[in-house]
Amino acid sequence: MHKKRCTWCTDDPLNLEYHDTEWGVPVYDDQVLFEFLILEGMQAGLSWITILKKREAYRKAFADFNATKIIKFDDAKIKCLLQEASIVRNRLKIQSIITNAAAYLETKKEWKHFSDYIWHFVDGKPIQHHWKTSKSVPTTTKISDAMAKDLKKRGFKFVGSTICYAFMQAVGMVNDHTVDCFRYRQIVTCPQ
Repeated sequence: MHKKRCTWCTDDPLNLEYHDTEWGVPVYDDQVLFEFLILEGMQAGLSWITILKKREAYRKAFADFNATKIIKFDDAKIKCLLQEASIVRNRLKIQSIITNAAAYLETKKEWKHFSDYIWHFVDGKPIQHHWKTSKSVPTTTKISDAMAKDLKKRGFKFVGSTICYAFMQAVGMVNDHTVDCFRYRQIVTCPQ
């Protein structure tokens, strides 16, 4: 039997797997949240499937998103990364990952857990939407505006409101599966 999915989900096996197992599932692990924030920023101007296909390469290139290791990347490392065909070779985006790693570590000093910081924007629990069509789903909200503003104030790069909202969707801060998607009910009933 054919499963009904969100209309953005293409038939690409990687995209299907991502939609069916990850997208919209609440994430509270600091390093996974950092990874998603970085990957959403890398998507700017590109399709998500492009980044999804490069995800493993990003993990390899950026020390499995270990911020303590990333902040030590120097000009020589950046030059090597700019030659790495398996990631997006954009100097500003590569440098932003290093900048964001430092901002992430500073935020953790203040909040102890990056998860506590990120989830405070939604009072610690997912927002359950009830969208009938994907056209109803916004690309930004007041919450993503506030998150983007605060992240920028903390020194993060590539964290505009649209990127922040996509991040919120990815890590389950909002359930934006449409009500006719088979994952909608599963996400609503996910234990928190």
